[in-house]
Amino acid sequence: MSEQVDAPGGYRRASPWPVFVALGFALSELGIFVGLYPVAVGGLLLLAGSVAGILRESDYAPDVWRPLAGLGAAFAVLGVAVVATQVDPATLDVLAAVNDPDGIVGRGLAIAGTGVILLTVGLVGAVLE
Repeated sequence: MSEQVDAPGGYRRASPWPVFVALGFALSELGIFVGLYPVAVGGLLLLAGSVAGILRESDYAPDVWRPLAGLGAAFAVLGVAVVATQVDPATLDVLAAVNDPDGIVGRGLAIAGTGVILLTVGLVGAVLE
C-alpha cells in the first residue's frame, strides 16, 4: 500500500454500496426463505440497485439503467423458471397457483415480479435519459 493518497484533499474515497449490497442480500434471503414476499421484493430491489450503483461508480457501466435492466431480465427469467418447475402448465391449475401463491410458487413470483420492476425501471430510465 502506497503512502501517497490520490484523492483530492488527502482522503481516500469510501463507497457506501457494499453496506447496501449486504443489507439487500440479507433482506432478500430473509423474505424469500421465510415467505415474507414484500420484504423479498424490497431486498432484491435494494440488492440490484446497489450492484448497479457499484458498476456505475467503478466505471464498468456508463449509466445505472443498463445494469438494472440486465439484472431485471435475469431475475425475471429465474423467477419464471422457479414457477415453471412447480406448476404444470398443461392443466388449469396455473391460475389457482398464481391466485394463492404458497411455498415455492410464491417465492418464484416474488423474484419474477422484482425482475419485471427492475426491467421496467431500467428501460424507462434508459429511454428518458
